[in-house]
Amino acid sequence: MKRRSLLVAGGLLGGGLLIGGFGTRRPSDLSRVGSPADFPAPEGAVALNAWLHIGLDGRVTVASPRAEMGQGTHTGLAVLVAEELDADWAQVRVANAPMQPVYANAAMFLNLLPLEGEGGLARWARGATLRFGVSLGWQVTGGSASIRDAWGPLRLAGAMARALLLQAAAHRLQRPLAELRTEAGAVWAGPQRLLGFGELAGAAALLEAPAEVTLKSRKDWRLIGRSPPRLDLPAKVNGTAQFGIDTRLPGMLYASVRRSPTFGGRCSGLAVEAIRQRQGVHSAFVLHDQLAVVVAERWWQAESALREHPPVFVPGPRGSLNSQDMRATLRRALDQHEGFAFEDRGDAKAQVAKAVGAVKAEYEAPFLAHAPLEPQNCAAQVAAGQVTIWMPTQAASLVRWKIARLLKLDSEAVTVHTTWLGGGFGRRLETDLAEQAVAIAQRLDGRPVQLLWSREEDFTQGVYRPMGVSRFEAVLAEDGKPLAWRNQLAGPSIGYEQTGRIAEWAAMDAPDKNHLEGAFHLPYAIPHFEARQLRIPLGVPVGSWRSVGHSLNGFFTECFLDELAQAAQQDPLAYRDALLDAQPRHRAVLREVAIRAGWGQPLPPGRARGVALHESFGSICAQVVEASVHEGQPRVHRVWAVLDAGTVVHPDAVKAQVEGSIVFALSAALHGEITIENGAVQQRNFPQQPLIGMADMPIIEVALMDSEAEPGGVGEPGVPPLAPALANALSSLLGRRIRRLPIRL
Repeated sequence: MKRRSLLVAGGLLGGGLLIGGFGTRRPSDLSRVGSPADFPAPEGAVALNAWLHIGLDGRVTVASPRAEMGQGTHTGLAVLVAEELDADWAQVRVANAPMQPVYANAAMFLNLLPLEGEGGLARWARGATLRFGVSLGWQVTGGSASIRDAWGPLRLAGAMARALLLQAAAHRLQRPLAELRTEAGAVWAGPQRLLGFGELAGAAALLEAPAEVTLKSRKDWRLIGRSPPRLDLPAKVNGTAQFGIDTRLPGMLYASVRRSPTFGGRCSGLAVEAIRQRQGVHSAFVLHDQLAVVVAERWWQAESALREHPPVFVPGPRGSLNSQDMRATLRRALDQHEGFAFEDRGDAKAQVAKAVGAVKAEYEAPFLAHAPLEPQNCAAQVAAGQVTIWMPTQAASLVRWKIARLLKLDSEAVTVHTTWLGGGFGRRLETDLAEQAVAIAQRLDGRPVQLLWSREEDFTQGVYRPMGVSRFEAVLAEDGKPLAWRNQLAGPSIGYEQTGRIAEWAAMDAPDKNHLEGAFHLPYAIPHFEARQLRIPLGVPVGSWRSVGHSLNGFFTECFLDELAQAAQQDPLAYRDALLDAQPRHRAVLREVAIRAGWGQPLPPGRARGVALHESFGSICAQVVEASVHEGQPRVHRVWAVLDAGTVVHPDAVKAQVEGSIVFALSAALHGEITIENGAVQQRNFPQQPLIGMADMPIIEVALMDSEAEPGGVGEPGVPPLAPALANALSSLLGRRIRRLPIRL
């Protein structure tokens, strides 16, 4: 193996978590079906394995170890079980899974692999990574991995439960198994309904699980690919849905907090006595010289106290940071260093050096806030040696582990209740809210407390998508196709910082695939190719933001490819198509979006189309944007998106995810920017970083490609193509390239 491959293999998880010794084979689906003891059934129900209960009334409850944040995960997981079980969908429900290793999100770790292909190191790395993910046991929702991880185990769990029910029916009825079938939550013989699942569940639970079962063929699917009604929608429509912010507990107090507006600053003063005199205030104090806290009977009482008596903060060593200097730092790094090569094929450097008229460009992207609509919140209670947490989190197991470590408790002493999330986007992978809420609760003699951040605190105390500067050089062959491509990206390492916040001892400044993903292993045929990473800390906390590194690199690479098409005087869509001879799935997606968008057909005066194609999280997405300029501002009229996500479990939910991704990405492309002055974030609320409003919404059309491949991710692949497709459309219209986000004309 090349030294580069060894380095990459050693830093696969971006923070020094080693996976060697976990074998080369994927963990079997059977090993992940679990046992009834993993998912204890309430009275009146029976567990048949780790993934489902069947009630005596016939109701089927599916265990979900993934957070529901509007993406439809609970419904998708239930569909997988119910399909193979032959359950009556009207009788299916979902419950949060308990903390058990069997519920690990192993597929999420595949997003960290910088390798491609089916053989050698790539095969070993995938098998070892999945085994590592299973052994770690993290119940985390992220990386568009929920359905990808569940595809095998949950269908098998449903099929094994179905086999047990059939065996129980055959024994009770004294009829040959071959005469019986299942449908709509019951066992049938021909057209006659014999016994419901609820009547058989108790007997089925006493039987030994079969060693093998056969999954349904695609032609027999009744739920997968059919979009049954989503299980989370009724409660969201009738108002009974419970998000984290809705948590109410007997005797609960409410806390509001302030941290230093400058990164690394400390709190040097709080008017404790004056605040304690205010109506409803329970207590006021400063935690660890960092956090000013007011606890009251109502949240607004606590928040008003901090507004009327603002804490005094002293800037720390990062108090002089500003965005302009940070951009200059990244450019200097690109001038002085080559960085680590994630892909180095051929000799791109030599080709560029000897070429006359190489195409060169530099792109920029800013820090970005997550800003989910549900404010950051966490409720906590510390009593009798037990810690109980209620919060909208994407990482319940990480919260549990981190709190147990901080309080020097066994993990069993920490209980985390995951509520529905009003948006996550990677921000709720962090544990900071739980750490603060528990530290506050420790001072309250057993009373529960709900910590709620103000919107300003959320904007100014976040973990942000990294700033990045990306530099390109390319050489075109005589036919205009790219002969050589060099790319260097400079910016903070997501993996290093995120790992350090979870477990400082595990953080290692190693090659970080999360940072450069989407900039290497491009689908285009380029003989000489080089993509390098420079990990440059800037003093601003960074973390996972929806589609992570793809959100930057999709913009950088697809815009630069458009520049090459322009330099070659070729149509940008045809230019891409000609480079995809070895990538039939990518080509099919590109051609489909061209047909749907009417690429090449005349447009009204003052309008232009732009295209982008990007693969991320196991899925391929192409988008065409039709845009114009109105009163000096970009105006997006239509967006066409085509997604190849392999087998689609719930088409309506997938289309909704792509639509939501486009809205999310469009808001960021036009308005998203976090700027730093004197060590502090300048944007404090949505007026400074607005979301797209109804009046500015384009018409969005989403199409899904038919595929028999295993499912790919769907929550994030719709984000990366939007910004480059829009920038390419505007560049065509204006006659000048747009190389910086957000797009401001």
